[in-house]
Amino acid sequence: MAFTTKKIVIIVACVVVVTAIALGTTLPLTVFKKKDEPWKGSDVLDEVPLIDTHNDLPYNLYNIENNILKNFNFDSDLKLNPRWQIDTSFTDLPRLRQGKLGGQFWVAYVSCSRNYKDAVERTIEQIDVIKRLVRKYPNDLMFVTEADQIMKAKEQGKIASLIEIEGGHSIDSRMSSLRLFYELGVRCMTITHNCNLPWADNNLVDGNENSPKRNLTEWGKKVILEMNRLGMIVDISHVSEGVMVDVLETSKAPVIFSHSSVYKLRNHTRNVKDHVLLKLKENNGVIMINFYSSFIKAESPATIYDVIKHINYVRDLIGPEHVGIGSDYDGVEEVPEGLEDVSKYPALFDLLAEEGNDWEPWSAEDLKKLAGLNLLRAFKAVEAVRDSMKTATIIDEPVPYEDVISANANAADCRTDINKYKPTEQLKREARAVELQGPEEF
Repeated sequence: MAFTTKKIVIIVACVVVVTAIALGTTLPLTVFKKKDEPWKGSDVLDEVPLIDTHNDLPYNLYNIENNILKNFNFDSDLKLNPRWQIDTSFTDLPRLRQGKLGGQFWVAYVSCSRNYKDAVERTIEQIDVIKRLVRKYPNDLMFVTEADQIMKAKEQGKIASLIEIEGGHSIDSRMSSLRLFYELGVRCMTITHNCNLPWADNNLVDGNENSPKRNLTEWGKKVILEMNRLGMIVDISHVSEGVMVDVLETSKAPVIFSHSSVYKLRNHTRNVKDHVLLKLKENNGVIMINFYSSFIKAESPATIYDVIKHINYVRDLIGPEHVGIGSDYDGVEEVPEGLEDVSKYPALFDLLAEEGNDWEPWSAEDLKKLAGLNLLRAFKAVEAVRDSMKTATIIDEPVPYEDVISANANAADCRTDINKYKPTEQLKREARAVELQGPEEF
């Protein structure tokens, strides 16, 4: 019996699929792409993992489901769920699959209103719900803590799931909390959210000329170095301009902006100025572009083209090796037209590669960097620094007493051990003053 070329192609395709199934691997969709189909920018997402470094779905789980997952169906269309008819819901598994997402940093965020209260406990609860969510959907999500595991998840057709803490208030100015969060699987921490810490300023101080600025304190620099030693990615979205510079000059490893955009195009304190971007290049770090409309364009509505302006600006200023995606889906209430939810990532990559626009089309290799290879490179460099610091001394010095008191005059109300933070000489002076007063009379 004679075999036609078409039959041979079908037989070979069947053999490839059967072999892949037997080996427990997945195939890039380009294997099945017809030769006459035009290449699209989103085709690269079949080859490399698209990694988004910021999604606030866990906070919505807290607000809507009280972190109870029993009746939460992540594998359904949440747009049809009456409980999820909110302005900040953009994420579910069907749309993630449509969006070709390969890796997600799920955010364990707690509000700044928890600062100096129960921030540590609430952060633990958010870490827990992320882990339970991943465990509930093992065919779709894979919990990872190492850079190489992201590629393994991609090979298995799963979305690599990592944990990020958003705001140093989650560690309550305690190195012990930082270390134990790492043990729980946290691999990235945003240094501040929109509140000052005893050791770091947030971006809001840059919008108020009367705000005192401390930047990153000496103890804050030790936090950065301890994160380097642990192998935790340092994230400087939300921090002040001064802290951005201090962190970039302190860190031994590449840092990221997990969800920020370009100040030159939108002069918002949450965005990044050119001189900082140039320092980021020296650091070999990455800025992950935020999709929040208010950070993209001053006037609404923003569009996918406005997001592309930010991406292209970074490419032109510091190179395609230093830009990625940090959408902030589920953490904002307004996103650009064309990027309405997590299913729309392919549209962005297709448009970046198109001819005939007012920018130089992105090549396949540079789109791969944007999608995830830049973040993977930075993550691997963080791990390399960790490995080089294996013999480094663990930093166990407590936050200075004066730093705590200057940031929160009522610190004694929420720290039962506040006196232990006082310098030895101060304790001696206070003890001497008590002796001079003599015994108390009754």
